[in-house]
Amino acid sequence: MRGDKTSQMDFLYNFSAEAQIPQSHPLRKIKTMADEALKRLDKVFDQMYADKGRASIPPERLLKASLLIAFYSIRSERQLCEQLEYNFLFRWFLDMTPNDRVPDHSTFAKNRQRLLEQNIAARFLHETIRFAQTKELVSDEHFTVDGTLIEAWASLKSFKAKSDVKKEDDTKEDSTQPENQSTDTSRNPSVNFHGEKRSNATHASTTDSDARLMRKGAGKEAKLSYTGNIIMENRSGLCVAANVEIADGTAERRGALTLLKELARKKIKPKSLGADKGYHTKDFVKALRDKSISPHIAMIDNRRTPGLDGRTRRSIGYQISQRLRKRVEELFGWGKTIGGIRKTRFKGRPRVGFHFVFTMAAANLVILAGLT
Repeated sequence: MRGDKTSQMDFLYNFSAEAQIPQSHPLRKIKTMADEALKRLDKVFDQMYADKGRASIPPERLLKASLLIAFYSIRSERQLCEQLEYNFLFRWFLDMTPNDRVPDHSTFAKNRQRLLEQNIAARFLHETIRFAQTKELVSDEHFTVDGTLIEAWASLKSFKAKSDVKKEDDTKEDSTQPENQSTDTSRNPSVNFHGEKRSNATHASTTDSDARLMRKGAGKEAKLSYTGNIIMENRSGLCVAANVEIADGTAERRGALTLLKELARKKIKPKSLGADKGYHTKDFVKALRDKSISPHIAMIDNRRTPGLDGRTRRSIGYQISQRLRKRVEELFGWGKTIGGIRKTRFKGRPRVGFHFVFTMAAANLVILAGLT
């Protein structure tokens, strides 16, 4: 018997958002861990807001919304707010009732500065590691460091000679037009770089002054980029520390030493540190030896470095580190394909760094959901 199409809709519905979410849904485990980590940051959140005045959006809700952006590859806060109008899974994850009003997308930008000042991304990342430590899923012995290029939110057309940028500023003040200025006033003007030599020493981006022109290797195209660095714990593959540096030839090694200092403040003392050939330099190996850290670094042929020789390469620990260090690419791969860090949506090193570190914390939650 064919059923009839009912056009009359009910006025009232009685259902529970909690009951609509399957018990096996992976967000259930992630929500529990995220809530526990955010609860330990209550005192920090109290310092961010005044005691009086109009109540703001809870910072916990903003951070969990950023987790959803990373988990589901949502391209913007505006799109997330649009989905919150009808997506009950997202509302349940953010502890919102069906009647709660969806915040405006500008709320994220207005509150991001508070989160930056208190270094919330790094604190949240550390809380995910603390959770793993309580479950005995991580050790404090063997780690791996690596870096990757993050494409900046700036076009190569904005990469102009510093002298030309100064002339343009002077021209705006004088309200006169230079003789060599292009007559193309369209939104996306044509620019010809043929025959022009450009470098970070003589040129800078007018869109993002912290971005630098870098390329991944010989024969690759150069792009305006940042360098993201992470230290991974070898047993579980979790990111224990992360930062973003200005992209240059020493950014990976400079960022690695900064992260090691951060681990020392957290009373984590690695016994070994694995890395690729980009870290095979005398200064970096010496810095590790001074910290009593065994350098398990891939060696460049015919390069002699005190503290890193054939005896180190023959050790079993070195061979294990070299095999496990490739797992760090899984964190970068997840962050770029799912988390949205292949090309950042933010400008300036502080905001790009917040996005990168928080995305690594989101990756940790995904890994912990599987490990637990």
